[in-house]
Amino acid sequence: MKKNIAIIGAGPAGYVAAIRGAQLGANIYLIEDRDLGGTCLNRGCIPTKAYFRNAEIMTDLKNSEEFGIKVDNYNLDGKRMQERKNGIVNQLVKGIEKLLSSYENIEYIAGRAKLKDKKTISVKLKNNDEREISVDNILIATGSKPTMTETKGIDMEGVITSDDLLSMEEIPETLIVVGAGVIGVEFASIYNGLGSNVILLASRMLKNADKEISKRITPLLKKQGIDVYMDIRAKEIIKEGDKLKVVARYKNKDEEIEVLGDKVLIASGRGPVVEGLGLDELGIEYSEKGISVNENFETNIEGIYAAGDVNNVGIQLAHVASSQAIYVIEKIMGIEPKINLDIYPNCVFSIPEVADVGLTEEEAKEKGISYKVSKFLFGANGKALTLGQGEGLVKVLSNEENKIIGVHIIGPHANDLIHEGALAISNDLSVEDIGRTIHAHPTLSEAFYEATLGLTGEAIHMAPPRKRKKRKKKIK
Repeated sequence: MKKNIAIIGAGPAGYVAAIRGAQLGANIYLIEDRDLGGTCLNRGCIPTKAYFRNAEIMTDLKNSEEFGIKVDNYNLDGKRMQERKNGIVNQLVKGIEKLLSSYENIEYIAGRAKLKDKKTISVKLKNNDEREISVDNILIATGSKPTMTETKGIDMEGVITSDDLLSMEEIPETLIVVGAGVIGVEFASIYNGLGSNVILLASRMLKNADKEISKRITPLLKKQGIDVYMDIRAKEIIKEGDKLKVVARYKNKDEEIEVLGDKVLIASGRGPVVEGLGLDELGIEYSEKGISVNENFETNIEGIYAAGDVNNVGIQLAHVASSQAIYVIEKIMGIEPKINLDIYPNCVFSIPEVADVGLTEEEAKEKGISYKVSKFLFGANGKALTLGQGEGLVKVLSNEENKIIGVHIIGPHANDLIHEGALAISNDLSVEDIGRTIHAHPTLSEAFYEATLGLTGEAIHMAPPRKRKKRKKKIK
């Protein structure tokens, strides 16, 4: 007998789950009350990266004389930038629509879902009609939304979320960004590249990154022209003429600063979308962190699962959401998933890019793992220098058996390079395994190759580690 599965939400968890379920022979009901593709495609990953590309080009134009190219009187057309972004989104949405329609056992339902019991969903359709669906299993994949801090004045006009910023055609003359997580750092970097004067207020920089990387990016952001204030919290937002003033207080000293801007972006994080799902009526456990799930992403109600940003696992990444969803569907269909959910790359699309996978130094110490570290600077990489992007490094960690356990990159195309590290860690590869693989020259991937070989002292383009001289004890 075929399984009937309802999936609530058609973002990177939901539509991927629908396709995998259809491939395995299930009847799929994919329910979405907003946009196919979810936040990632419509208001997150893709729009942001479209703007990131604009920022890269603007940065290249600003630095063009370094390459012997003189460009005068260039400017940014915000409307055209918005049209390009929308065109990319529409193309991808149509692609997903076509993909879903190619599976006869997927029914896409545009409407708002509410759980009636563990096998029944009521859907309010776009025309206000009601439809009831009976299924064997339910996967909740409704994603997340921007959350606001409790800062005084947060509801003032001009205080915006990332959703608001991506719908604006104008580039703010001065943009104040509150928060230096992935979202805050990306938008600060992007809008600085687009021409805004950016002020970044943060209690800490990329809190989940390796500490060395988070320390290194701060001066690089400042070098780009961003005013960065660290160890500080926004206390109040005040209207001052046609500007917004943010009053912020340092955490460890009795001192306040005031900064003026045209817009204030609150980049303090995201929370689960659970409103209207009927979780309370059904007794499904959840908190502000998300729907509670076990190791198989099943809720406390048997047969109901939650994957992606909406659950309380706390990994808000589109690619992790997709992987969790595939894992759930395969479990439901009686297949033991092979995917390794413990190893996943984190990517920050800033200028310069930041990416990591596996353990940080701090995590290795916390776990009591004996490790070695090797670093290779992009300033010694030929391809990076030809790109005019010689700042940054590749940092690789290995354990006592010379297995790769962590890779951290800041610099050009870090978000592409990190997958060599992800492949190495998820497949338990060693320094020797990397060393036997020829890397093309001149490429950025050589920086990973050299950093890895540096763990055993075999790197060609790195000086050997200095041996500490033994100090002679003074005879008293």
